Amino acid sequence: MQSWKTLERRTLLNHSKFLVVEEHTVELPDGRIIADWPWIITPDYINVTAVTEEGLFLCFRQTKYCVDGVSLAVVGGYLEPGEDPLAAAKRELREETGYEAAEWLALGRFPVDGNRGAGVAYPFLATGARRVAEIDADDLEEQELLLLSRAEIEAALDAGEFKSLPWAAAVALALRRII
Repeated sequence: MQSWKTLERRTLLNHSKFLVVEEHTVELPDGRIIADWPWIITPDYINVTAVTEEGLFLCFRQTKYCVDGVSLAVVGGYLEPGEDPLAAAKRELREETGYEAAEWLALGRFPVDGNRGAGVAYPFLATGARRVAEIDADDLEEQELLLLSRAEIEAALDAGEFKSLPWAAAVALALRRII
């Protein structure tokens, strides 16, 4: 199989560092040309499923603008321009929870939308986490830091309490790697 080729790009909307909308002209492997393929540019981001030295999972109970009601969530945040995903994950874990972790495992690199762009997600598993500082987050939403057992985090995942796909996926990927 061959990849599609981008022949031309045109910016339709440059709203902010959080959203750019482009229109691409693409060539399909069979030679057909599509002149108006929509493309969305948003920052790449990380999610961290963190487990303490005692084996408890760090997560938040919080609200988000596009999520109905209260949801559980893992640590997450956007990469700064030029920032390495692991460095962003370590920074976000410390800022949002006050924890640092001894061991880090990258769980993959996932384009958010295989057809339209919308950034890349980098989930991580952080183990051996311990509290080293006060929380220094600049998040807009209200959130409560929780420490859950493995049984509690699995039950929450099964019950759909992680209401955003990136959070649920990060937890599910992490649980597969923890023995």
